[in-house]
Amino acid sequence: MHLRQISKNIRKHIGHTLFALVAGFAGTSAAHAGNWCEGGVWVDAMLGSYHINPDPDKHFEQFNPGLGVECWLNNQWALTAGGFRNSLRRPSYYGGGVWSPDFLHWGIVRIAAMGGVISGYNYGNWGLGRDHTIGPVLAPLIMVEYKRVGANFIVIPPIPSDDLPFTIGFQVKVKF
Repeated sequence: MHLRQISKNIRKHIGHTLFALVAGFAGTSAAHAGNWCEGGVWVDAMLGSYHINPDPDKHFEQFNPGLGVECWLNNQWALTAGGFRNSLRRPSYYGGGVWSPDFLHWGIVRIAAMGGVISGYNYGNWGLGRDHTIGPVLAPLIMVEYKRVGANFIVIPPIPSDDLPFTIGFQVKVKF
């Protein structure tokens, strides 16, 4: 077996292992959501995106429907996961954590950072999964929340291997 085939098999097994871990964690989290999500549970509806200075020859989709969830462990930390149709008209799934430190809260506005993994984009040779379509994401967020309704503005860094420029994603959300 060639080194390239071994490397491909290793990446495939890593991707399957990560999927199994996330699925197991999601099942465990759902069973214990009352204890885990002491800071509240928000359901997010992904609506759209705005692309900053895109290549005029590229035609990115601005309507990006999807659903997600935020499980706030306390007032500063959350787990998040969801899926949507991305700007390249492909399905994307994400999972990770959100950090919103207390010193970045001003009334109904919060500044936060999200880190985790996302699928549906070409990450080149360093991506995971079939066709290298799973990769890391680190994005700042501006959250506006009033009682049980809110909105997230997510600044997504460019993904050069897919010619995707800086993008601002927009979600509306409801707290349960």
